[in-house]
Amino acid sequence: QAYLSYSNIAALTHLARKPGWDITKTLDNVKIWTHEEGAVLSLKVEMQVKVPSHVAFSLLSDFSLRQRWDRHFQTCEVLQAVSEEEKIYHVTSAPMTGHQPRDFVILVSQRQPCRPQEPYTVAVRSVTLKAMPPSPEFCRSEILCAGFQIYSNSSSSCTVCYFNQVTSGVMPYLAANLTGSSKSIEDTALECIKFLE
Repeated sequence: QAYLSYSNIAALTHLARKPGWDITKTLDNVKIWTHEEGAVLSLKVEMQVKVPSHVAFSLLSDFSLRQRWDRHFQTCEVLQAVSEEEKIYHVTSAPMTGHQPRDFVILVSQRQPCRPQEPYTVAVRSVTLKAMPPSPEFCRSEILCAGFQIYSNSSSSCTVCYFNQVTSGVMPYLAANLTGSSKSIEDTALECIKFLE
């Protein structure tokens, strides 16, 4: 468990630091970046939020609140509280047209910064749990690496960066978006800002 949690945080930190992010869209307080490497597409959504960083961290690290702003989350339950900083959740997402509804078993690891310039981190990756085998009603999908980094800008504002290394399991939700026929990434980002503020 210690290794999984360490590698969860390390993978997100590594993804965030990669060079070669291309900005694809800019709105007032949201920027969307993509990064392509071979067959792997990664996404970064940067949001300017008018709340202190520790408040954003406490709200974003509690995944049971996620349905309030992310319409892709249909249900979310804690399967196991591994420690103060790690929880395993079972998430189900609404079916997209022509697709079976998906479910995910994810480890969410949260870390406070060790030094003032470091971000708060909430890292997410899929894990397997014997207690929650795949069920025929859902297509079990995988999250390789996702999560949030939250940087403090001032005592009352912060920058929230959401990352997702896109797998085929998440692709249907993003494909329409990147081709411009859907605005779900921007809409979800704006909902997230509204929720945090």
